[in-house]
Amino acid sequence: MATPGKHPTHLVWDWNGTLLDDVHAVLGATNAAFAEVGLAPITLEQYRETYCVPIPRFYERLLGRAPTQAEWERMDGIFHRHYTERRAACALTEGVEELLARWSRAGRSQSLLSMYGHEHLVPVVRGYGIERHFVRVDGRTGPSGGSKAQHMERHFEVLAGLEGAARAAPEHAVVIGDAVDDAVAAAHVGARAVLYTGGSHSRASLEAAGVPVVDTLAEAVALAERMAD
Repeated sequence: MATPGKHPTHLVWDWNGTLLDDVHAVLGATNAAFAEVGLAPITLEQYRETYCVPIPRFYERLLGRAPTQAEWERMDGIFHRHYTERRAACALTEGVEELLARWSRAGRSQSLLSMYGHEHLVPVVRGYGIERHFVRVDGRTGPSGGSKAQHMERHFEVLAGLEGAARAAPEHAVVIGDAVDDAVAAAHVGARAVLYTGGSHSRASLEAAGVPVVDTLAEAVALAERMAD
């Protein structure tokens, strides 16, 4: 349970590649998009070594040039179509349900912030049966391909207006995600971050962000609890 007189740690979870074990669906959809512009398919290892945001920069690394606006829009549309087809077969990352439930039972709050489109994210999270654990679920609004920093800022503006134990401030929060951009977004609002190796980046890429890196979400939660209290 939270200790009286202390601010309980609030967790901000990432979705894709963190709570949802969908990296192979992402890779398949990415290769489908690459095929549209004549790029050869890449392996998961290559994906993790190369991936970055904004996404057009990721494509630039592989194309050897920046994609045109028309190429980007076509590739992005193809990616999302193929990802949606593959996502239905994806499961939650091992142990997620119990980690979320245990955090809630301890009287602590948690929320979800994803760059997956908000109108798609909410019903998907609900479909996995875990929506009840979050005081707030926010997905991306506006164009795809950008950074999470501004979305994180708005996420905490909303959290600051919630009542009672649901209210959360960045200085008492830890962001758990699978991408360097999660650490960047956390730093942007003054929160801390723990990065998980099961998603979009290699361990070496994550370690370059200068925040703790773990191999399981159970480790991430245990570390987050020690970091912010």
